[in-house]
Amino acid sequence: MQAGGSFHPRDRRIRRDRRHDRVRKKVQGTGDRPRLCVFRSLKHIYAQVVDDDRGQTLVSASTVSPGFREQQKYGGNRAAAKLVGKMIGERSIEKGIRRVVFDRGGYQYHGRVQALAEAAREVGLEF
Repeated sequence: MQAGGSFHPRDRRIRRDRRHDRVRKKVQGTGDRPRLCVFRSLKHIYAQVVDDDRGQTLVSASTVSPGFREQQKYGGNRAAAKLVGKMIGERSIEKGIRRVVFDRGGYQYHGRVQALAEAAREVGLEF
């Protein structure tokens, strides 16, 4: 660790991967209740609903998808995360998926990750 408590970006990535691996030992998506997983970068946020039994992505939405770009330009803020959460919720319900398990991807349940989750809940996803 460097002075002031900051980490090198590579070290932050390693720590997040370890947290994510720890969570993934317990969080498993099934056909009845797939996994809603989140990945965020500095400029974008991605969400997908995955059936781990079959190893298939059932639904996905992100700030780089065409539907998003029509509504908003920048994808690295809470407003963008809310929009992606709404998109993933609506697409999931169209496919008949109402209940999911939430995989925060090793990120803190705070900020953009929280905004995405709450927007998906508002649309009707249960987790």
